[in-house]
Amino acid sequence: MMSSPKRLHPAAMIFTVITSIKQLVYALIPIIILFSNDGFFNYVILGIIGIAILLIGHSILSWLRYTYIVEGDQLRIEQGVIIRTNRTISKNRIQSIDLTQGIIHRLFGLTKVQIETAGSDRSVDAALSAVTFEEGQYLHNELKHKNETSAVGEDSGEKPGLATKAISNKRLLIAGSTSGSFGVILSLVALAFSELESFIPETVYTSTTRWLSSQAMEFLIVVAFVLFILLWGLGILGIVIKYGKFTITRYENELFITRGLLEKKQMTIPIKRIQAVSIKETLIRQPLGFATLSVEIAGGEQENKKVTETLLFPLLKKSDVPAFLSEILPEYQNMPDSYSQVPKRGLIYYLLRTTIIPILALIGVAIALPEWIILPIIVVLVSIALGIAQYRTASYHLTESQLTLRLRLLSKETVMLKTKRIQAVEKSQHILHRKQDLANMKFSVLNNFGGKHYLVNELALADSDKIVDWYSYRKKEF
Repeated sequence: MMSSPKRLHPAAMIFTVITSIKQLVYALIPIIILFSNDGFFNYVILGIIGIAILLIGHSILSWLRYTYIVEGDQLRIEQGVIIRTNRTISKNRIQSIDLTQGIIHRLFGLTKVQIETAGSDRSVDAALSAVTFEEGQYLHNELKHKNETSAVGEDSGEKPGLATKAISNKRLLIAGSTSGSFGVILSLVALAFSELESFIPETVYTSTTRWLSSQAMEFLIVVAFVLFILLWGLGILGIVIKYGKFTITRYENELFITRGLLEKKQMTIPIKRIQAVSIKETLIRQPLGFATLSVEIAGGEQENKKVTETLLFPLLKKSDVPAFLSEILPEYQNMPDSYSQVPKRGLIYYLLRTTIIPILALIGVAIALPEWIILPIIVVLVSIALGIAQYRTASYHLTESQLTLRLRLLSKETVMLKTKRIQAVEKSQHILHRKQDLANMKFSVLNNFGGKHYLVNELALADSDKIVDWYSYRKKEF
């Protein structure tokens, strides 16, 4: 046990400065561009230097004023340069402890310790930005609940995992090839070019444009193809770096995930925090028979704030999913073989939702630019195909303790929900629905942003009533 308060590793000062710079960079770039050709540019540079000095000074003081200690069943943290904050976290409230090693962490043999507690109040969570890896393992083992299986450290005397799955290099390459990250990288390149365009000299820009326009179409096609392959390769490389050495281990009450080649991350997911299991098949992966598994968890931090789910396994053959769940997450191993579909009278609503905007665009183009009419016609046809696909996918299956949904926006998604994890069930009807005995259903669960909702539209009224009765325990007919 720790006998006196300890400080973070001195490298924590570097992370504090980097974090502060990230927060300021978007504010500084417009200022630099605005005054780049002005006499005030020198003053802007001096201001940036002054801010950098203040950031360095603040990071040193923050490091000196940050201490932590484990006392009995509690972690105590004191921090704050001007206003001192004393935080006490009880072991009984700790839900998970994750260890993350970025590039700088690995250079110094350090790790970041992320401690997440019960509930959604982030003020009671804690993050030790830089401690030695041995210290991180010690904190993980010391702060876990007593008599609970730990996932970190082979010398801790803990029970081995009940089951372990790792992704192969071949499967990881397939995951990268079918991830669709090419589009993301292309968008980032376009954004970067638009930001840097103002710094390119006009003569260089003009001469480059003139040279490109003078080249043969065949040459430009080859260049575009090479760029496509390059960006596609970068997408694959990004996935391999992020999910390299991906391993998931099942312990008695938790899942333990390790991944990453450059940034190594160790994450713990308590089973009791899992609210839903999702099996997602993208437009590229579905014909190939591959799927990605993820879970919605109550609480927790996400790297991408627009993505709420936590990845459970990067890529599996769809036929291997039941066996995977049986070993790693047997609580959700009951995958149905058949589903209750949306009735045929609901098809028109799916078509309306996907085609209304393209049809309006088609009318506008037909009036204003009839020579371009082929483009909106193609969009309308694609929208019709999407509406039919959404209609054919929308379905559900009920058992005594589980509701399984099949949904589609673009990707096909199968979601498994346990009765006790569903926070709310909502049935809604408009006037046309009431005449056709249809209803929309919305199912809500908790997640790290407060709530996640799943919608199945145009279910038969009898099916929606059956689900409501199942959830409210008034009836149980399966």
